[in-house]
Amino acid sequence: MSETELKRTPLNSVHRALGGRMVDFGGWDMPVQYPAGVIEEHMRCRTRSGLFDVSHMGEIWVEGPDAVDFVNRLTTNDVTKLIDGQAHYSALTNAKGGVVDDLLVYRFSHDRLLLVVNAGTTEKDWAWIKSHHSEHDDLGLRNASAEYCQIAVQGPDATGILQKLTATDLGAIKYYHFTTGEVDGVDSIISRTGYTGEDGFEVYAAPEFAEQLWNKLLDTGKYDSEGGILPCGLAARNTLRLESAMSLYGHELGDDITPLEAGLGWITKLDKPDGFTGRDALAAQKESGLTRKIAGFEMTEPGIARDGFDVYVAGEKVGVVTSASPAPFLKKNIGLAFLPPDLAKIGQEIRIDVRGKHLAAVVVPTPFYKRQK
Repeated sequence: MSETELKRTPLNSVHRALGGRMVDFGGWDMPVQYPAGVIEEHMRCRTRSGLFDVSHMGEIWVEGPDAVDFVNRLTTNDVTKLIDGQAHYSALTNAKGGVVDDLLVYRFSHDRLLLVVNAGTTEKDWAWIKSHHSEHDDLGLRNASAEYCQIAVQGPDATGILQKLTATDLGAIKYYHFTTGEVDGVDSIISRTGYTGEDGFEVYAAPEFAEQLWNKLLDTGKYDSEGGILPCGLAARNTLRLESAMSLYGHELGDDITPLEAGLGWITKLDKPDGFTGRDALAAQKESGLTRKIAGFEMTEPGIARDGFDVYVAGEKVGVVTSASPAPFLKKNIGLAFLPPDLAKIGQEIRIDVRGKHLAAVVVPTPFYKRQK
């Protein structure tokens, strides 16, 4: 796909003006890093604050009396447990239990839910969701992805920065909750979820206000001063989520990977009264036992594992790395890999094939990083 064919968020020109190095990310022209560099962006988010453009994510409205029942049949988590103003992490699964996508479900009311899905799978998800909508479902579906920008401010200073721009009491928004309010005078959805392991907020607003909100957050966070907020690209977003052992679709999750294999049993409610697509396959997998599961590892000799590298024990190939990189905050080389359950135990010694050399690593607990509350 040529640059002219790539989709662009409303902040594309801003990223370029800031010196962002742009790459093709799932058909989107996105900044992978800025001049400060990946390590500085990562560290600033961990210690102060980072600003992320996530406007490429998809937003799908499900509205009508059957909204909760409909989404509950399609997703693994229990939508009936949500209250107004609450969100949860979930997954769309196919008949075999594989993950069509992971997503957030926001409950505005019993008849109004917002699904936030991954950028690269938005069209696939939209088609999947529509294919399950029957004439008996009293609801409407709307792909509203083009109607929103989404900007995330993350890190220890995030609350203080955003609070200066809104009369909404951010302290009253609990983790995985949200509200509506104005940010810098712009009507917005303000949520508190995050994909970095840090505390922080997402601001959803009409795309024509994206530059105003982005620039105001940079100004308020003192971008031009030492220790101020930094814009962060895809590379830092990836190292931050990896330190926090958060799944990435296409790596720890996929159409042929189940949530149980990915360590997401906690969002897989097999006892929901009406079940969900893929429930029977997942129940059977749980009953028969997993043949692979995700595990965290740390390199114990010099070398950096990468996505797709093979894992060995006693000279035999036993698994594959799904995500790996240096961890800037932890100053270690870490990763996630699929391993047989009996080899996924803490302390298990493994070897990673790094360009023909089998380098030593050990299975360790996840998340690798957990912020101080």
